[in-house]
Amino acid sequence: MAFEFHAPQSIDAAIALARQHGDAARFIAGGTDLVIQIKRKRLEPQHLISLAGLGLDTIRETDSEFVIGATATHNDVVFRPAFQKQLVALTEASAVVGGRQIRNVATVGGNIVNASPAADLVPVLLTLDAAVDLVGASGARSVPLDDFLLDRGQTARRPDEVLTAVRFARPTAASATAFLKGGRRKAMEISVVCVAAHLAGPRAGQGYDTARIAVGAAASRTFRPAAAEQLVARGGSFAEAGRIAAEAASPIDDVRASARYRRLLVATLVERALACCRERLP
Repeated sequence: MAFEFHAPQSIDAAIALARQHGDAARFIAGGTDLVIQIKRKRLEPQHLISLAGLGLDTIRETDSEFVIGATATHNDVVFRPAFQKQLVALTEASAVVGGRQIRNVATVGGNIVNASPAADLVPVLLTLDAAVDLVGASGARSVPLDDFLLDRGQTARRPDEVLTAVRFARPTAASATAFLKGGRRKAMEISVVCVAAHLAGPRAGQGYDTARIAVGAAASRTFRPAAAEQLVARGGSFAEAGRIAAEAASPIDDVRASARYRRLLVATLVERALACCRERLP
C-alpha cells in the first residue's frame, strides 16, 4: 500500500498534520508493530507522521520522579543505571521485548499506545502508578495509565494527540519491584502471561504500605487485581493473592495457551513475583 511519509520538525507540526489528515494518518516512532500491521493489511494509513527527532527520546529524573520520553527505546530502559535497583522490573520487562535489534528501535510510547494485553512493560508501569503525558490541539494533559488503557487496542488518546512521556514517582529506598514472563520459549516470544509486582514499606510482618500487582495477557487489557493487592497489604499469603488474581483474570484460548493454563500461570507468577519483591527488599 502506498502512503505519504511526513517528518515534522516540531510536536505542534505533527499535531497539525494529524488534524489535517484525520483517520487516514498514523503516528510512527520505532514502527516495530505498526509496520507489521500495515504489511498484514490490518491497517492501511495514507499518511505516516514521524515522531523521530522531536526530543521525545530522553529519560529525565528529579528528586521526586522519573519521566521516560515516548520515543526512548527499550534498550535505553535496560541500560539506565537508575533502573538497576528498586526499579529493576523496568529493565526485566524491557529486556524481553523482542531481540536486541528490536529493542534498539522499539519505543516505550509504542508499547503503551498499542494497548496490547501482552505488552511487557505496561504491567510494571501500572505497579508504579504511572501516568502518561499527552499533547494535542486542545492542549496538554496527564492521564493515569490505568485510565488511559481502555481495552485491547483501545486507549483514551484522542486522534490528534501525541503521547509525549510516561512519568512515575521515585520509589522509596524500602521498596522493590519484579517482573516475570511466561512464554513457550525463553526469548523473542509474546507473553502467555506476564506479571509485575511492587512492594514497599514492610511493616514487621504485618503487611506493606504499598502492594501493587499487575497482570498482562490474561484479559482484554492489562489489569491490577485490587482484591489481591489489598490482601498482600494486610499481610496475607502470596499464594492466596495469586489465587485471587487468577480468579480476576478473564483469559482466552488461543494458539499460545488455553484459558485454563493461563489462569494457573497467573496464580503461580503472582506468587513468585511477590516473593521476589520480598527477597529484594533492603
